[in-house]
Amino acid sequence: MPAVLSRGSRRRTISEINMVPFIDVMLVLLIIFMVTAPLISVGTVDLPTVGASRQKQEPHVLEVIVAADATLRLRVDGNDQGPATAATIGTRLRELLAGSDQTPVLISADRAVRYEEVVKVMDAAQRAGVKRLGLMTKNANR
Repeated sequence: MPAVLSRGSRRRTISEINMVPFIDVMLVLLIIFMVTAPLISVGTVDLPTVGASRQKQEPHVLEVIVAADATLRLRVDGNDQGPATAATIGTRLRELLAGSDQTPVLISADRAVRYEEVVKVMDAAQRAGVKRLGLMTKNANR
């Protein structure tokens, strides 16, 4: 209800917002947050690390190596198969897979390589019909 100001015979209403209840509520909320903030436990995230694998090693693995100058090399079970180009990597992978779509293909890229080159290799592998594609990481123990 607005306050009424009377001066003589004329009455006029005062249209002002009473800020006291608003300030009281804000101070109570501030105190509640200040008290509960230290009680909130901060969650920690355990990131996975690369270590010794407990799973058995795949018997047949294809590896695409992307060098620092974006040249490609193919390796099958640790044996070097020679250089490849971005245009021929898909057909070479298709030939080496020989119809086995469950053979894993690993991409090992140098740290200095632009990620765009790695994505191109991944795209070519997907177009070649690779179902199991992985990225090699550096072992934390080295």
